[in-house]
Amino acid sequence: MAVKKLSISLDESVAERAASAAASHGVSLSAWLNAAAERAIRIEDGLAAVREWEAEHGELSVEELAWADQVIAADMRA
Repeated sequence: MAVKKLSISLDESVAERAASAAASHGVSLSAWLNAAAERAIRIEDGLAAVREWEAEHGELSVEELAWADQVIAADMRA
């Protein structure tokens, strides 16, 4: 897989906590930041898909949103 080397700036406290989190997971800071970016992109893609679905079918009901919250909570525990 090709990689692109970047120079980024982070708030000092964020940089320290990210480095600590990476170390605790046994990965480089670059690998940890890459995984974090991938998660953020998946979330953005999911939210865009929900907006598109709602534009076509109407807003999700309270019951549907509650079900989604349960699915997400279960996934986060796994």
